[in-house]
Amino acid sequence: MASQVSHIIYAQRYFEKYPSNTIDKDQFMLGCCFPDIRRIDESVKRKDTHLCYDCLDLDFSNMSSFEAGWKFHLYCDMKREEILNRYNFYAIDGTAEMAGLAAKLLEDELVYDSYNNWEKVRLFFNNPPEIGTGLDVSRESFEMWYAIIARYFEERPNDKTMHIFLSKQPSLAADADAIIEAVDKLRGNDKVKDILQRVNQEII
Repeated sequence: MASQVSHIIYAQRYFEKYPSNTIDKDQFMLGCCFPDIRRIDESVKRKDTHLCYDCLDLDFSNMSSFEAGWKFHLYCDMKREEILNRYNFYAIDGTAEMAGLAAKLLEDELVYDSYNNWEKVRLFFNNPPEIGTGLDVSRESFEMWYAIIARYFEERPNDKTMHIFLSKQPSLAADADAIIEAVDKLRGNDKVKDILQRVNQEII
């Protein structure tokens, strides 16, 4: 799995390689960040958002732009793990701590500056359209999740913004200090940073 900044960067990589006139990029990116809404809505289980497609590929035929982004999120989660395992990433000390969340946040920090239109994404996420998800997610939860992400996108992730992002997620708030400490340890490991950058380069 990746975190939210990385999913936007992966989407950018996808559109660079596969330009499309049929996919609405804003709604695609909205879909890219949707599956992790379970972190603020206890009624949504991981299987509800992450086990939705029998075949994870880049075929988005007969799908809405939001659905395509949702499927793309799952595809990237799968590909990211394949890449990390290929480089024996989790054999490096500290990479598996907190279910790998520290590495995900560090990846966000490393790739953030490769995207130059965060303001547009934030505006759209702060005013998301009505979209049917097929799940029992309230409009309040839907808007709250994207508002949390929009705030996280305001600047290149750092200890403060990561902590705020984690503190808004009930399942992670209690571990926020420990997660940030783990992120800081990984920052000092050049091999970790090199592999995380390779994910960004190789995922599409």
